[in-house]
Amino acid sequence: MPKANPYENAAELPEGEVISPGDLFEQEHGEIELEIGPGRGWFTVERLEAAPESRILGFEIRRKSSSIVDDRLRRLGFSARARCMAEDARLALLRLTEASIHRVYIHFPDPWWKKRHHKRILAQPEVIAGITRVLVPGGELFVQSDVEDRIDAYEEVASADPGLEAWETDGPRVAENPYGARSPRERRAIEDGLPIYRLRYRKRR
Repeated sequence: MPKANPYENAAELPEGEVISPGDLFEQEHGEIELEIGPGRGWFTVERLEAAPESRILGFEIRRKSSSIVDDRLRRLGFSARARCMAEDARLALLRLTEASIHRVYIHFPDPWWKKRHHKRILAQPEVIAGITRVLVPGGELFVQSDVEDRIDAYEEVASADPGLEAWETDGPRVAENPYGARSPRERRAIEDGLPIYRLRYRKRR
C-alpha cells in the first residue's frame, strides 16, 4: 500500500475564478502583503511582528514548505492575519482581485539553474504584469537577491512595465531593506559580507 503524502492537504486558495485576498483572513482590517516564495517563512514571521496591523499571504510552490510555514504561523498565533498557500504564484496572481495587495515581496528568487527549469523563473513580463495588476495604486514591489544576474533580469522586466515606477528618482536600486524583517538567506549574506542587490518599485497612481 503506497504511503500517504503528509502534505497532500496543504492549504490552497479556495475554488473560484476571482478571489478577494481579504476573505482569506480572520482579521478583517489591515493592509495585505504578499510574499512570493516564503521558503521557511521567517521573513513573514518577522514582518508580522514589525507591522502588527498588516495581513500577509504567502504563495509557496513546494507543498511541504507551504504546509510547514502555514502550520508555524498557526502555532505562533498569527493565523488570523497570515496564511501560506501551496500555489504557483504565476497562476495564483491571475485569480486575485485587482488592486487588492499593498506590498509584494520576492526574496532571493529563482533557484533554477538548469535550462529545463527556466520556465519557472518569475522575472517574466507576464508575471510582473500580474503583480502590477493586483497592487493598489502606490503599492510596492520589493525584490532582493545576492545574484547580480538575477536582479538585473528583474530590473529589466519591472522597469519596462508601464504600471510601475522606480521608488527613487535615480532608479529602482535601493541600499537597504526597509521592512523590519529579514529572511535567513539575507541574514547569511550579510554575515558573509556578500553584496545584496535590492529593487523597490511603486505602482503608478
